[in-house]
Amino acid sequence: MTGENVDVKGKIAFVTGGGTGVGRAVSKGLSLEGWHVVVAGRRADVLSQTAADLTSETGCEVSWIATDVGDPASVRSAFDRIEKDHGRLDLLVNNAGVGNSPVPLEEISFEEWSNVVAANLTGAFLCTQQAFRLMKAQAPRGGRIINNGSISATTPRPNSAPYTSTKHAITGLTKSTSLDGRAFDIACGQIDIGNAASDMTAKMSAGVPQANGELASEPTIDPAHVAQAVVYMAGLPLDANVLTMTVMATTMPFVGRG
Repeated sequence: MTGENVDVKGKIAFVTGGGTGVGRAVSKGLSLEGWHVVVAGRRADVLSQTAADLTSETGCEVSWIATDVGDPASVRSAFDRIEKDHGRLDLLVNNAGVGNSPVPLEEISFEEWSNVVAANLTGAFLCTQQAFRLMKAQAPRGGRIINNGSISATTPRPNSAPYTSTKHAITGLTKSTSLDGRAFDIACGQIDIGNAASDMTAKMSAGVPQANGELASEPTIDPAHVAQAVVYMAGLPLDANVLTMTVMATTMPFVGRG
């Protein structure tokens, strides 16, 4: 029927950074809807436990592949494994990412800059590249890619140049991916997440630097709300797309950053 989401039961989703935090919540949300989710990350012990827990909690099999998204060979191996085990990929969620040390810009080392770029931007590009390869060739053709952009894709926090730069770049990657995927039934959208409760945001209740130099506590939201948004985006037919969506704590400092 027109306007209804597609039947996603048994379709294959690959979620990077899927072992913890927002990635785990997204993986659970997709699994509850019937997706076969493959979670990825660098720590095999965390991934295997997450996969076992989510399989038990949702009743749908969740599998895992240890992957360093910043390493082209590791990414290629992961997608080869998906193709071998499942024959196709219907959804890629580029969620993996890291922050940077909250120090003045001139004190950030080249090594830290490179690590943030590798995890947040290069990783998303490499996974998108391999997803294109698979989605173009499979039958039926096409699929969907959802990028985690973050609030910082629009507005920075103090002392966040590496992280903010990569998240602004994710917006460019999203738009280019959406454009280049049109002819091949590949849809791409971006979800910008504001203060979802995770290890990365745990310090916010104690106070984080604001643009005016003060420290202030910030509200967070349950990452399950983010998962619900991703489930909606992922469930659309490929002729419909959410290009950008912002999901945030209502009273967090973002509109005007204060």
